[in-house]
Amino acid sequence: MPLTPGQKLGHFEVLAPLGAGGMGEVYKARDARLGREVALKILPPEFAHDRDRRTRFEHEARAVAALNHPGMVALYDIGNEDDTHYIVNELVDGATLRAALANGPLPARKTSNGPRRSPTRWARRMPRASRTAI
Repeated sequence: MPLTPGQKLGHFEVLAPLGAGGMGEVYKARDARLGREVALKILPPEFAHDRDRRTRFEHEARAVAALNHPGMVALYDIGNEDDTHYIVNELVDGATLRAALANGPLPARKTSNGPRRSPTRWARRMPRASRTAI
């Protein structure tokens, strides 16, 4: 069952749904402790007891936590409340990737963050990501 606006999960209050995909449902939420808006991703209830799905969900959180880059969201929390497994990330304003791609591929200047972020430069950084067991 999807979360609804006003529903609480731990100290997070759901504000609105943002999207859903194969690995979870994402909501805009308010962190009551720190007074900030966050992205709250939950493992869908139908997968709560699927050990493989839970492991993949937790691996995703560890992967995000292991990397620090201005182009990636920050991980704030991970938890489980009443059999609802969740990941809390930085909330980034803007269009979804699906919306951004609606009119076709993005120009290279938008995807590479300028000339200093060339695909070659990204490729050279991949071994670092591999060393962090992602």
